[in-house]
Amino acid sequence: MECQSEKNLKTCNCTYPGCSRKGLCCECISYHLQCRQLPACCFPPKVERSYDRSFEAFARAWNL
Repeated sequence: MECQSEKNLKTCNCTYPGCSRKGLCCECISYHLQCRQLPACCFPPKVERSYDRSFEAFARAWNL
């Protein structure tokens, strides 16, 4: 399967300036899960901008 990074970039909400994985969803998800985090696309914009991608931040953001 060919990566559709150009298409993915249109909906990627990552605001981290130096992110090398923008548009590369499989790499992004793999990286964040290894760090015990979730990728930007799992968070509402206000929370995403804090760069706290922890599971705890996810639960707080969605009142879980």
